[in-house]
Amino acid sequence: MTDDTTSTDYMNYNEIVEQALKGVVRESLERVAENGLPGEHHFYISFLSGFPGVIMPDSLRARYPEEITIVLQHEFWDLEITDIGFSVMLSFNNNREFLNVPWMAITGFADPSVQFGLQFKTVEDGEMEDANMTTPGMSVEFDGSSGQDDNASHMSEPDEDSALVSADVVELDHFRKK
Repeated sequence: MTDDTTSTDYMNYNEIVEQALKGVVRESLERVAENGLPGEHHFYISFLSGFPGVIMPDSLRARYPEEITIVLQHEFWDLEITDIGFSVMLSFNNNREFLNVPWMAITGFADPSVQFGLQFKTVEDGEMEDANMTTPGMSVEFDGSSGQDDNASHMSEPDEDSALVSADVVELDHFRKK
């Protein structure tokens, strides 16, 4: 008789949690689509450029073939939310460009005005079909502050070629039995 302390997760809790957290992204974007960005809120959204269903200009895909981070702050139009993802018009080099992003393509979401962020693990090559277009697991970034505390750790503003950066990342893998 073997002592197998690991068991199979038939419930697929990683996927359930990821879907719930992507619901935060969706709800945030729905609120902005209905009412605009309130106060100082603005969003950094990172996503996989080559993910199935991503629509973006060829010039951006050539510059960012794997992942891109976009900013929803001042110059965005026609934000639409669907069950599959979101679409938006953004200004790149003074040209309005259409983007369509499936929820499953998103790798990160941040609102630096309140130091909130989520970072999702990405699907490895060849796993996309096995994962049924979902990403297995994620990490969560959130320091719990309201953005009003001067002593809070601040999320770095991504530069042109970076993805999301944060000081506080909690990996859910740490809480699993090994």
